[in-house]
Amino acid sequence: MNPRHFLPAALLFAVLTSFTSLRAVEFSMVEEADGIAVKIDGELFTKYVTADPVTNKPYFYPVIGPTGKEMTRSYPMKDIEGEAHDHPHHRSLWFGHQFVNNFDTWHEELTLVERAKGDDAKLEELKKTLGATRHREVLEASASGRRAVLKVASDYLDPAGNVMASDVRTFIFSVAEDGSRVIDADFVFTGVADSVVFADAKDAGLSIRVAHAMAVKSEQGGRIVTSTGFEGEEAWGKRAAWCDFNGPVDAKGGEVLGIAILNHPSSLRHPTPWHARTYGLFTANPFGLKSVAGESEEAPVVLKKGETFIMRHRILLHRGDEKSAKISEAWTKYEKE
Repeated sequence: MNPRHFLPAALLFAVLTSFTSLRAVEFSMVEEADGIAVKIDGELFTKYVTADPVTNKPYFYPVIGPTGKEMTRSYPMKDIEGEAHDHPHHRSLWFGHQFVNNFDTWHEELTLVERAKGDDAKLEELKKTLGATRHREVLEASASGRRAVLKVASDYLDPAGNVMASDVRTFIFSVAEDGSRVIDADFVFTGVADSVVFADAKDAGLSIRVAHAMAVKSEQGGRIVTSTGFEGEEAWGKRAAWCDFNGPVDAKGGEVLGIAILNHPSSLRHPTPWHARTYGLFTANPFGLKSVAGESEEAPVVLKKGETFIMRHRILLHRGDEKSAKISEAWTKYEKE
């Protein structure tokens, strides 16, 4: 009888995982009434929501990870039992800034309603400070094989509707060799008014609100870790090349997934300070050198008309923690691009 040969279990798992991650992947994009859906093999990956009448900014929701689970909090877009209902302006994955020429594109009317506590006069006064980031147009929407590109233009408006600044956002969606889902997010900001001041503010930057179970505060196994080794509450305000949230996304003891934001060396004020909170927010915030990083002097970013700056990041939606997902190695590769 011929002897039968068996692969060791660990090697077999690695082979099968590699085969699965390298299988054919087909991206597609679909324009819908409220935004643009990005799909992988016909299944929703994420949607760039551009026409939500309730809010003052575009955002991505849902954001579905490599195993088919939603990776970001659903509130306030959907009410899910057990989710925290704080900070209604935390819309899954978005960009905002509290003080653009002193007008607020971070918070939104839902936030102000909470703060006014039924006082209509106070609400009207608060709304005088509320700006908006308005989607203007789609410049490119293309998909082929393992890659899709969405390029859009946005305007930053004061309460009267005057354009203070604009940006062009290029999002490149792909699937890495290990099966991680990738969103490259490049922003080019341009001054439109004679002078535009992005203040030194705590609440500003490219942000993600992670799934409730992944938040450290939920006490279900969630973790925050930075490239410099700071974890949990200690990550807040630290400069780092990357920051990773990982843990279960649906229940304690469940499958561990993670979200990493990598900060490219060409991005404004790299390495960026991180506004990372144990309740589930993390923000790449290059604006808050004093308010977040605790440095000695306020450092607003000032653009004259026609001047620009860039923010460049890679978002990785991965299996496991930051070590098993090799986030440090992923950043080393990204920094050379």
